Amino acid sequence: MLSRAAAALLPFFGRLTVTREADGPYPVGSVFVANHDSTADPAVVLAALRSVDVAPAVLVTAGLWRVPVLGRALSKEGHVPVHRGSARAAEALAAAAEVLGAGRHVLIYAEGGLPLRQDARCAAPLPFRTGLARLVAATRAPVVPVGQAGARRLCSGTAAKQLASVFTAPVRRPRFHVHIGSPVRLPAETARGTSIAHGAVSAAWRRAAHSVGEPARTPGNP
Repeated sequence: MLSRAAAALLPFFGRLTVTREADGPYPVGSVFVANHDSTADPAVVLAALRSVDVAPAVLVTAGLWRVPVLGRALSKEGHVPVHRGSARAAEALAAAAEVLGAGRHVLIYAEGGLPLRQDARCAAPLPFRTGLARLVAATRAPVVPVGQAGARRLCSGTAAKQLASVFTAPVRRPRFHVHIGSPVRLPAETARGTSIAHGAVSAAWRRAAHSVGEPARTPGNP
């Protein structure tokens, strides 16, 4: 449902292009990991993945399950609630492992949150949390790095600015680009696996940023 909706609606708000490094189908039960800098970028990433025949289960903030209709739809589609900052946070990794074991792909945002800055420019991914590496160590799933750029042109800043950006997007036609890297195998050691995954996603993000004409800014380097 999420993938279909994203693919159908995104063209009304901007122009999406997609590049990839690996041809053919991705390994069964892969973990796709993307950079996260806007509330709009899940739609951008899901639309891009659908264009290469991937419709993953997404690890999504558990608050969305409290939204009537949407919560039921998320459960029906097999997406995974993430209870951030609570004793139940680890449940998401266990549920994601079950999804991978059933042969379905998973999409995870390893940064664990959005950047606090208000501007619309893109910047390199923030440091990753360890959940991705721990999930992969438990399942030995391959990791597919995904870099997206341009979503902040659709939605960033204060709530008022985000609404204004969304309403004007059909006229502005912002550019979005998603670059899908080749699958990688992470080592079992958590810190090293986290570092390798962050490097792979950062490289994919740089390709995406270049495609939409954004300078490859690093955090703290405007």
